Amino acid sequence: MNANSTTTRQSIPSDNAHRVIKMWNKLGHSAAGRKLFNFMLGRTVPYSGNIKAQVLTLGDGKVTIAMNDRRAVRNHLKSIHAIALANLGELASGMAMFSKIPNSTRAIVVDLDIKYLKKARGRLIATGTANPPDVVSEPTRSIVEAEIKDSSGDIVATINVHWLLSPPASDTP
Repeated sequence: MNANSTTTRQSIPSDNAHRVIKMWNKLGHSAAGRKLFNFMLGRTVPYSGNIKAQVLTLGDGKVTIAMNDRRAVRNHLKSIHAIALANLGELASGMAMFSKIPNSTRAIVVDLDIKYLKKARGRLIATGTANPPDVVSEPTRSIVEAEIKDSSGDIVATINVHWLLSPPASDTP
């Protein structure tokens, strides 16, 4: 794949964009920009940064993220560790969710379900899709689905991440 085929330039309205999404909108349209974005993402979200994922596409509730197979994410069976897969799926869910909700909406993971279908080896691609409500006026749950495939296109894991969305915190006591 060339650099142009792995990126989308879908712009997310700046009044609805979170800081990370704004950064993607500035940097995500070039190979050098994506490399800088992924480095900064790893620094901003240190735990997820450990898997060295690379965001390939991001926009309007959809994300594609790659993770390379390397020793640091492997288990004793010489396949990618289950928790590295969960981390990749949760990161995909969060990026998809934050690309879709207004900046004022608060979001936190409250549950996740993951199914491991095959030993994961080689470069992995996670896709996340979020369809939260347009307006959040009371605490609401929204599920983001992510699918992780290996380089042959086989699904190695699926994950459903349950998010609790809340309206902005009130300034009054």
